[in-house]
Amino acid sequence: MKQDHILKGKLIDVNNRNIFYAELHIENGKIKKITEIDEDPDAYFILPGFIDAHIHIESSMLIPSEFARLAVTHGTVATVSDPHEIGNVLGVEGVKYMIANGKKVPFKFHFGAPSCVPATDFETAGAEISVQDIKELLAMEEIGYLAEMMNWPGVLHNDPVVLEKIALAKESGKPVDGHAPGLKGEMALKYAEKGISTDHECFSSEEALDKLNAGMKIIIREGSAAKNFNALIGLLDEHYDKMMFCSDDKHPDELMEGHINQLVKRAINEGNDLFKVLRVACVNPVEHYGLNVGLLRMGDPADFIVVENLENFKILQTYIDGKLVSENGKTNIPSVKEKVINNFKTSTKQPTDFQIASKGENLNVIEVVDNELITNKAVFPAKSENGFLFPDIENDILKLAVINRYQDTAPAIAFITNFGLKKGAIASSVGHDSHNITAVGTNDEAMAIVVNELIKVKGGVAAFDGEKSYVLPLPVAGLMSEEEGYSIGRKYIEIDKIVKEMGSKLNAPFMSLSFMALLVIPSIKLSDKGLFDGENFKFMEVSY
Repeated sequence: MKQDHILKGKLIDVNNRNIFYAELHIENGKIKKITEIDEDPDAYFILPGFIDAHIHIESSMLIPSEFARLAVTHGTVATVSDPHEIGNVLGVEGVKYMIANGKKVPFKFHFGAPSCVPATDFETAGAEISVQDIKELLAMEEIGYLAEMMNWPGVLHNDPVVLEKIALAKESGKPVDGHAPGLKGEMALKYAEKGISTDHECFSSEEALDKLNAGMKIIIREGSAAKNFNALIGLLDEHYDKMMFCSDDKHPDELMEGHINQLVKRAINEGNDLFKVLRVACVNPVEHYGLNVGLLRMGDPADFIVVENLENFKILQTYIDGKLVSENGKTNIPSVKEKVINNFKTSTKQPTDFQIASKGENLNVIEVVDNELITNKAVFPAKSENGFLFPDIENDILKLAVINRYQDTAPAIAFITNFGLKKGAIASSVGHDSHNITAVGTNDEAMAIVVNELIKVKGGVAAFDGEKSYVLPLPVAGLMSEEEGYSIGRKYIEIDKIVKEMGSKLNAPFMSLSFMALLVIPSIKLSDKGLFDGENFKFMEVSY
């Protein structure tokens, strides 16, 4: 990967809204000189690299070094990464693990200090990141911001711990990321006034406009489960200077196919101005977070991409610090050996552990919304026998369980609809935010089998189709694999296909399952402590 060289092409100068034929002189990883040259009809386009402005690397099921190997093939040169997921499992040790591994490859990870670990008091996490821990993390040069402040009620009601964390970020001169789904009007204004600078949770343009008017920057999210591009892209033309792109959570199969490049292509094909789109994809994250990423200016780090044309945006080359890290869809970043760390202590379960007593004729049911993190509350007639509640497969009412993986306690049980399984059960130890085991199934025996498969390997995703078990182990914190990224992507594709053959019609069943314990997203979820009303922040009865 030669570092000192000259590269020619049609340079896209985003800041000055100009495209011209140029020669880049690269020395010691920086752009020493940019010279305008004669036209070359065969020249490709050179533009700044793409940046994912909010992502949890853990959701790719890959450690950072393997994530980077896949991401660079799509023109991604940097991420703004919240290590919140591993933080919930292993605390500060987990955050430092991500930083150390990310340094082993030529990719620009920018990690934040997780602000809400545990996310709420209504669930059991594996660790806590205290105010003192936040102070320690923000003092590190590798930590660039205070990660998403999910406790928006705490912000609005002046929770002293929440305000102290925000104050620490302000003192360190580092921005504070937001997370406030559904917040509008005066509440959005009050949230922003406390120092929250971004939000990636907008479900509608109306909500996003309220937050933009409150002074926040809006990050358009298109991940494996939550897809808000269509709802928000109409705002880009007028508000491009205050917007960014992100994936938030992206599974390995979809990361193999594309990343931020897909959003750029879609935005331009829908008629948006090229320079405005590239400002959103490349420039705004650098300026907002103060990233050490070049923007094709003299003296900048030589971080850029070469694309075939401005219609298909096929990525031909990706450069980071002058190194050619990807060419023609092939990564040049080698895999690195990495140790495994974890926190997994629960013991195997019995089918009887998944029984739940009936308390009435009505059943509060979680309704999954495909491609969204939000859920709806539905009420169905309870199906009971001998005093116990049962799934109603014919009407797609399945049993849902969350099992505390950090200690031995009884599973929390509820019911879910829109999942679609006709047989067996599936389970995952990727369960935002605390990452306990979440399982959905058609009967207690199948649920016990699939949960025990995960307990055996200390984390991963698993399916049991009624006859055979399929497991993808994720030994790093029960969230990630240290194995080669493309191999994990292919294995995930296989198990995802099996789940869909079992009846699920969801776009990404495991990703959707992983959010059924995400209490900070309304309206009804399940934690290891019980069924949770996300609108009123309190527990509720399963049947009544």
